[in-house]
Amino acid sequence: MSKSIYEKMTDKIMLTGSKIVPKLFEMIADQEEAELLMAMPGTPAQLAAKTNQPVERVATLCKTLYQKGLAFKSFKGGEVGYKMCRDMIQFHDATILWSEASREYHDLWQRFMEEEWPAFARLAEQFFPKPFTRVIPVQESIDPGKQQVLDVDSVNNIIESADTVALTKCTCRVIAHKCDMPLEVCLQVNNAAKYTIDRGSGREITKEEAFKILRECEEKGLVHVTMNKAHVGHFICNCCGDCCQALPLIISEGIKICDPSRFQASIDPDSCIGCGTCQDRCYFGAIEETDASSNGSVMKVLTEKCLGCGLCMITCPEKAITMIEARSADFIPQ
Repeated sequence: MSKSIYEKMTDKIMLTGSKIVPKLFEMIADQEEAELLMAMPGTPAQLAAKTNQPVERVATLCKTLYQKGLAFKSFKGGEVGYKMCRDMIQFHDATILWSEASREYHDLWQRFMEEEWPAFARLAEQFFPKPFTRVIPVQESIDPGKQQVLDVDSVNNIIESADTVALTKCTCRVIAHKCDMPLEVCLQVNNAAKYTIDRGSGREITKEEAFKILRECEEKGLVHVTMNKAHVGHFICNCCGDCCQALPLIISEGIKICDPSRFQASIDPDSCIGCGTCQDRCYFGAIEETDASSNGSVMKVLTEKCLGCGLCMITCPEKAITMIEARSADFIPQ
């Protein structure tokens, strides 16, 4: 039995076998739009030749697909071209933020995240050598005087060095509705910010506004996550343990689909009073109570579970927690 065009689109973004993703594509793209997406990449003129359609019609459809989040602009060769979303992450993030996306569409995405995504995430863990994303520590948690801190280790440096910053809603919390954490906290940087502004799926903000959002997210207990590359990335997500694509699966199954930061929490048993504040702040079960002969019960870091987010450190009343450099600079992929 031959595959439908929506199943072929699902294959193209490496989700072969999904029963829900073809329905998502069908809900947001009609047959004509789907055929154009499958003909991409290309300029409107090139795509018109491929599909035997008038250039004007193709150009209009390309703009519509760009607004929907199904197509992305390409600027190779001096002409504006279009390419289909390359993977599940682009498809998820871009289409959920389409201004005309319905609640029914969002609910179907959440069905995919709950029913099918965990199995695909397990496959991704085995197939890809490194996760797509990485945790970044809370800015105030690292002492730059005692260890090497790269620009990509610092949310402040990422924002400070950016030429453009934009703000969008967190796509995971938009569809999941599982917590009351802030919604409009996803920071887009440089090219991603320019895309967001051009498409109208977010708004440009100042660096001062971005710093304020980061501080508020840290106070709320949200984990900073960025692209897992050794350069200033395209985004800083601020993730919760309930709605996020990655964190709930790390928490529940230990699936390695988001790398830790290069740093790790360390608790001084002589300073710790065992209050448990750090344990309450840790999503990952990386802190436990232990007996210490000189100081009664104190808290201890389980290093194999610590993702190095720094949320525990900034609320420790005794300043007993430090973040230490646990991984070399080449831990972050080039």
